Amino acid sequence: MRSFLPRNKLFFYEVRDYTTMIHRLPNILTILRIILIPLLVLGFQLPGMWCNWVTLSIFVIAGATDYFDGLLARRLEATTDFGRMLDPIADKMLAVAAIAMLLSVGNIPLIPALIIVCREILVSGLREYLANLSIGIPVTSLAKWKTAVQFAALAMLLAGDAVRWPAGEVVGMSEIGSGFIWLAAALTVVTGYGYWRTGYRHIIRDKN
Repeated sequence: MRSFLPRNKLFFYEVRDYTTMIHRLPNILTILRIILIPLLVLGFQLPGMWCNWVTLSIFVIAGATDYFDGLLARRLEATTDFGRMLDPIADKMLAVAAIAMLLSVGNIPLIPALIIVCREILVSGLREYLANLSIGIPVTSLAKWKTAVQFAALAMLLAGDAVRWPAGEVVGMSEIGSGFIWLAAALTVVTGYGYWRTGYRHIIRDKN
C-alpha cells in the first residue's frame, strides 16, 4: 500500500519509531528477566546434571539482563519511572526464586539464605513507604558489590556438583558458593543497615 505521506515525513516517523523502540530496550530486558524466572524453576525439575546446567544457564542469562538494562538505560538516557520501579522487583524475584529452589534440596546454608530474603523484604517495604513520601534511596557502591557477590554465590550453588575443580576432584562449586553466600549475607546486613538508617532519617524529618 502506497503511503500518501511526503518522503521526509515518512522518514521522520520511521526514525521516531526506531528511537522509541531503542529507548524501550532496558524495560524489555527487565521484563525478560521476570519471564525467565518460571523457566528457571522448570529447569530445576530436570533430572541429573541437566538440572544444574540448565538452571545455571538461565540464571546467568537473567543476571546478564540485569547488567545490560542498567547499562543501556544510562547510555541511552532512557531511565523511566516504570524501569526504576520494576528493576529492583525483578532482581529480588530472581534471587528469592533461586534461594527457594536451593533451600528445597538443601544446597544452600539456611542462615545466610534467611538473612538475604529477610533483608530483601524489609528493604523493599522501606522503599515502598518512602516512595509514597516521594523519597528515593540511591543504590550505594557497596550494595552493588553485594548484588555481584550474591549473584556469583547463587550461580555457583546452582552449578553444584556439575562443576568440580580441578577436573572432578577436590573442590566443587557448591563449597565455594557456600563461602560466597556467607559473604553476601554479611554485605546484606551492612547495606541493609545503611538503607534503614537513611530511611529512618527521612521518616523522622518528614514527621517533623
